[in-house]
Amino acid sequence: MKTERKILLTQSQDHAGLIAQVTHICFKHGLNIIKNDEFVDREHHQFFMRTELEGVFDDTTLLEALTQALPSNTAHRLSTATRKRLVLMVTKEPHCLGELLMKSQYGSLNADIVGVIGNHNDLEELTQKFNVPFHCISHNGLSREEQEKDIQDIISGYNPDYVILAKYMRILTPSFVEQYSNRIINIHHSFLPAFIGAKPYHQAYARGVKIIGATAHFVSNDLDEGPIITQDVTHVDHRYTADQMAQAGRQVEESVLYHAVQQVTNEKVFVYGNRTVVFD
Repeated sequence: MKTERKILLTQSQDHAGLIAQVTHICFKHGLNIIKNDEFVDREHHQFFMRTELEGVFDDTTLLEALTQALPSNTAHRLSTATRKRLVLMVTKEPHCLGELLMKSQYGSLNADIVGVIGNHNDLEELTQKFNVPFHCISHNGLSREEQEKDIQDIISGYNPDYVILAKYMRILTPSFVEQYSNRIINIHHSFLPAFIGAKPYHQAYARGVKIIGATAHFVSNDLDEGPIITQDVTHVDHRYTADQMAQAGRQVEESVLYHAVQQVTNEKVFVYGNRTVVFD
C-alpha cells in the first residue's frame, strides 16, 4: 500500500485535551506526525491546528473517527500535499505575474499556473514564454456582468484551486466573488488600510511617508477589506520621488503576493470571520 503525506486542518471551539484527542486518533490509524502547529485565539475561544501526516490513509475512516470523537462544532479538512492549480488575472503590470511564473516554473511555489486571463493583451507575450495559455477578455463594450461571465467560463475549464489577482485593475462584482469564496487572492499596493484608492504612491509621497508597503488578502465584497494574509514594508526617505516610491513598492508587491500564495497553497492559512491565522 502506498505511503502518502497529507495535511489535517482542524478548527474548533477551544477546550482542554483537543491536541491529545486529534493526535491519538492519528496514532490509532497508523499515521506518523511529521509536524504539528497549533494556536488558540483566547479572545474568541477558537482553536486551530495544522498537522502534517505520513502513512497509509483511509480518508473517510479517519475523518469519521475525528467527527465522532470531537465536539460537533469542530471542522476538519484533509488535504493532499500535491501542487495546487492557479488561474491568474492581470491587466498591464508585469511584475507580479512574472514573479509567480518564475517561482512556479522553477519549483519554489507549490502550484502550477494553468492559465492567465487579462482584460488587455499586453502580458500575452510574457505569459507565453512560460508556455502558459493566455486569454484576453476585454471589458470594452461589455457590462461588468457580461465580461465576468466570459471570464468564469474560462476559469471553470481549468478547475483551479485559487484565482490570483496579479494586479488585475478592475473591481469584481459580488456574484463573481461569491463563486470563489476565500479562493481569490489580491495584492494591494499599500500597507492597508492606508492609502486606499487611486495613485497610492502619490498619496504616500505627498504625506512624506518613511515606509512603503503591500498587502495580500482574500477578496471579499468590501473593497480592499478582505482577510489579510501577508504584509510587508520597505523603507524610503525624503530623497525618493513618487516614481521611485512606486518602483520600491512594486518590489514589495511581488514579494508579498508570492509569499501569500505560497502560504495558502501549502495549507498554512485558516480564515475565520474577517481574520486569518497563518502558520509559519
